[in-house]
Amino acid sequence: MITLVNQHRAAGATCGGTAYPAVGPLSMDTALRTAARNHSADMGINDYFSHTSQDGTTFSQRISNAGYGGGSPLGENIAAGHSSPAAVVSGWMASSGHCVNIMRAGYGEIGVGYGSVSGSTYGHYWTQDFGGG
Repeated sequence: MITLVNQHRAAGATCGGTAYPAVGPLSMDTALRTAARNHSADMGINDYFSHTSQDGTTFSQRISNAGYGGGSPLGENIAAGHSSPAAVVSGWMASSGHCVNIMRAGYGEIGVGYGSVSGSTYGHYWTQDFGGG
């Protein structure tokens, strides 16, 4: 997934009618990855879909709790139901707000999480957490 995101960043994109120039690649950060993986698993296991965990924790709190020290800005994309990285990235690039997050020049790091929970509403849960790096 990080390769796909970095390909879009390198090419530039139009998000919701606004053109964004090419920006540098994101590098994987282990704390962001932990926050993203934990959130995807939590959404699947507890069968919900939201940026806010059921205990009220926000994405920025989850990122901090995972030990991320890379600084601002922070951001998050979530998706559910897509069964492959290509499908979820394509969906995010077609959504203005998600696309803007992917193309944001202020981000330097990313962590990706995926959870697959049979019997849950969506089956597949994806999270991207972004940090300034």
